[in-house]
Order: sequence, then C-alpha cells, then structure tokens
Amino acid sequence: MESFDVVVIGSGPGGYVAALRCAQLGLKTALIEKYNTLGGTCLNVGCIPSKALLDSSEHFHNAQHNFDAHGIEIKGLKANLAQMIARKNEVVSQTCAGVKFLMDKNKITVYQGIGRFIDPHTIEISAEKSTKITAKNIIIATGSKPNFFKGMEPDKKRIITSTEALNMTEIPKKLLVIGGGVIGLELGSVYARLGANVEVIEFGANILSAMDASIGKEFTKILKKEGFKFHFEHRVLGVVNNGKSVMLTAENKKGEKVELSADYCLVAVGRKAYTEGLQLENAGLQTNQRGQIEVNDHLQTSQPHIFAIGDVVRGAMLAHKAEEEGVFVAEQIAGQKPHINYNLIPGVVYTWPEIAAVGKTEEELKASGRQYKAGSFPIKALGRARASMDTSGFIKILADAATDEILGVHMIAPRAADLIMEAVTAMEYRASAEDIARICHGHPTYSEAIKEAALAATADRALHV
Repeated sequence: MESFDVVVIGSGPGGYVAALRCAQLGLKTALIEKYNTLGGTCLNVGCIPSKALLDSSEHFHNAQHNFDAHGIEIKGLKANLAQMIARKNEVVSQTCAGVKFLMDKNKITVYQGIGRFIDPHTIEISAEKSTKITAKNIIIATGSKPNFFKGMEPDKKRIITSTEALNMTEIPKKLLVIGGGVIGLELGSVYARLGANVEVIEFGANILSAMDASIGKEFTKILKKEGFKFHFEHRVLGVVNNGKSVMLTAENKKGEKVELSADYCLVAVGRKAYTEGLQLENAGLQTNQRGQIEVNDHLQTSQPHIFAIGDVVRGAMLAHKAEEEGVFVAEQIAGQKPHINYNLIPGVVYTWPEIAAVGKTEEELKASGRQYKAGSFPIKALGRARASMDTSGFIKILADAATDEILGVHMIAPRAADLIMEAVTAMEYRASAEDIARICHGHPTYSEAIKEAALAATADRALHV
C-alpha cells in the first residue's frame, strides 16, 4: 500500500491548486478525481464553460445591436448554437488538459476513481481495480452540486440545472429561471442575447441579494432594458415537464397563484456541499445540517490531519476562495503560517456589464452602526465608456467617516471583474479613499471611474460629474 504525505480528494480549483502547492513544498502528493477529466465543476461544467458561452453570446449581441453604430454592416446574421457549444467544449478540453500537464510536471500521482475513507488515514479508490493508499494528511475538496427544493426537481431534459444549460441543443423561445442569483443571471443572459425571452422567478424582493442593494436595483433596470422579465417575491410551488414545454406554478406575495409556461426551466437556486460516497463516518467525521464539513480557523476537521476546503465548507462558494484555501492548507502542512482575509475575497458576476464587489455593503455598515461615507461615479460620465458604447452602471466606494479607510467597493461596469482588483489591493494595504483619489490613472480608461468614485467619497469632489 503506497503512502503519501498528502492526499487530496477532488481536483477542482481548490483541490488541484492544493496538490500543486503541496508538491512545490516538497510533499509527496496524490490527487483523487472520480471523473475522467481534472478540474472539477469549475473547469468542466461551471466557471470556464459558462464564460466561454457568455463571451460568444456577447459577440452575437453586439453584432446584432451595436455594430451598425460602429459602421459595421452585417447581413444574414444568425446564431449557430452548435458551434458555440463546440468552441466552449474546446476551451474546456484545453483547460483541463492544462491541469493534467501541471500534475505530471509536479510529479503528483493522480488516481481516477471514487475516493472513500476506510479509516482516518486510509483511502480506497474505487475504479475498475480498487486501490488503497495511506496519507499523513488528507485534504477534502469535493466541491458542490446544484441545489433544488421540493417541486422543482430537475429532470435534466426540460427542467434543467446549470450543467444542462451549458449543452443546449436549441435556443429556447422562452426560458424560465428560478433564482435571481449569479448562476441564473449569467446563463439567463447567454440565452437572452441569443433571442430567448427570459423570465426570472425570485423568492426575494431583488436579484443578487447577497450584494449591496444598489447593485441589484441598478442591474434589474439594465436587464429589463435587455428584455428580462422579473417575478419578485414569488414562491415556486412546482414545475412540470409537459413533453415539449414546462409549466411553473408559483404563489405571489398576495397569496395568488401564478402559472408560467416556457420551453425550458433553469433551476438556479444555489449549490450545496457534495460529500456523497466519502464515507466520512469511517474517518470519524460528520456533516452539519447544511451538509458541510465543519472546520476550525485552520480548516482542520475534528481529525487534525484531515482538512476540508472550498464549497464543501462554510463561506462563499467561489473558485478563487477555494484556491486560496488550498494554498493555505498546503503551506500549513509544510509548517508555514499563511493567512486568508475572507473580507477581501471579491465576488464577480460575468454578465455584461460585469458586476464585482469586495468588502462591506452599505447594509452591513448600517447594521453594525459604523459611520461611513459613500462616493459614487456613473459609468456614462466616462469618456472610455462612451467610446466603447458601454455606458451602463456605476462604481461606489464606501469609506470610514473618520479615518477614510476604504471599507467596501461595489461596481457595475465594463471589465469590473478586472477593475475590482485595484480595490482589493488597496484594501489589503488598508488604503484610504484619498490614496486612490491621488493616484494617477491612465486616460482614457475604465479605471478612471474608480479614481472618480474615490474623489466623491473623499470630499464629494468627483471631477467629471
């Protein structure tokens, strides 16, 4: 029976990055993955393929609606969904192959099969031929799977999850989306751009409820202009596949029943931790009421040599959060003293315009009683945005009323996913709004909006509004 310093179960962003860092630190490392390709949900049926389709559909949308203004005339424009899916699959294939290359390069032993605990130090990998291995340390990185509630169980045909939405064979004439969160809005955007009528059914009073309220309010306006329809404060009672269509029944806040029909229904009500098949009880572990593995501040389970990271533990279900935790655990095992500032893990929505945020929301600051000041700058006042015809959104900076330290940054803007890193860097070094306001930003750029928002937060003196 082969023995390792570290065995990682799960090859998603948390797992494979943990394995890489362990190998870099000189630890004999093994990685277990039950699927045929490495990369987990993110690379195979999540982050990477959804971004590929978002980019393809955005190109189509611009060709259809914006190219004329740029002096580009196109006749006979049509969306070839099969080619979009094929390109997406190629992107996924290349990315997953890249992970395999990194495993080989770093001499990490990869086992294909389902890993399950025999005892706290022994894991059996079930495949065509079962194998048992032992480890001094074990990292559980098995991720998450799509969530659903009673009455909305996916049949993966017309009542679908994000996985099936990435491999559609036709563009729906009408698509219902249950859930106004990141996954629903991103995939809803893909098909709305391609011509589908998209209706979002949301239990709460707004979309993106975990973000600053101003984000959800503004983005709702943007999406409505693009043809989205919203049903807020609606509780889904059930969804039925009628063969060539679906029928959704919901109850609004007045207690009235509402029926909605469409070609497909996308169930996007979040994700839940995935531990099926691990046989945690054999390692002396158990999950909490939410199905998560409990860990301490060092990401150790009740067995100190067994760690858990990413979607399978508490916190935001984000690939980059999982990566940070993977590195954190690897360095800890190697005797280092790493740290993660969970307040500075950015959240991103890859619609267009993109949405990004880091730090505290206004609602959180108000609830805590902390005195703050806010500065906002509209994207439409930005020269670079007018040049590219991307004028929707804003950037808002929240700073401490007394010290001017930046407490939160929230934005709907072109390339917000990249722009947010200026805020993350500034906040990591506890910069003030005035620090950003006094930094020279290139012109014309989208990043100038961050400087202007900082000026507005510093002394209400934004220059271009």
